Amino acid sequence: MPANGTAWFEWAPLIEAALRPGAPVPHEDLLLVRDSAGQLVRRFDPPPGLQPRLGAVLLLLYPDGADLRLPLTVRSDRLPSHRGEVSLPGGAIDPGDAGPEDAALRECYEELGVDPRAVRVWGTLSSFYIQPSNFQITPVVGFAEQPPVLRPNDQEVSSVLSVTVRELLDPALVVTEQWNLRGLDVMVPFFAIEGYKVWGATAVVLSEFVARIRRALAARGGAHPSG
Repeated sequence: MPANGTAWFEWAPLIEAALRPGAPVPHEDLLLVRDSAGQLVRRFDPPPGLQPRLGAVLLLLYPDGADLRLPLTVRSDRLPSHRGEVSLPGGAIDPGDAGPEDAALRECYEELGVDPRAVRVWGTLSSFYIQPSNFQITPVVGFAEQPPVLRPNDQEVSSVLSVTVRELLDPALVVTEQWNLRGLDVMVPFFAIEGYKVWGATAVVLSEFVARIRRALAARGGAHPSG
């Protein structure tokens, strides 16, 4: 047990259990944009005949008192797509990467300066398609035993925000608004974090992570780690 008596370490077996292979998370449990009739407006696989680019993102967990915290990046206006949106560190899988895990760790190093050797990969979430950028991404979940010193690359990241796992599990963090996207009126659910609206692909990843943790909590009786 850590000398200061905090309970962050109690999250580790819970999250590792949440990442074990199991039934897919139902769409109803994900933060997905829907039209006025309640139909999904995104697809999870590329259109027939279209070859997507492969990519990966990293949910980097690290201790913070009685919680685990993870960083989110606000994308720089210098980037070609998704400018100003909140995302997870990540990008394309390069030919030199061994796979999604290597790519996610490398991208986190390039964007936030986190040494890949300090991160232990715990598992992955469901791969899915992002139509605007034609990416098929795999979310990777990793853990750094010590809170990392973040050094944002200002070519890619304009600012960094963060959220704890405990906060993500709070339903009050989720807000739904009506937006007009590309001429279509839609209902957009998002995580309200530090004044930002975390929606789209990042919300899909985080909501699957949350749903898997809730499933693991239910399996053990529903009690959160103490703190």
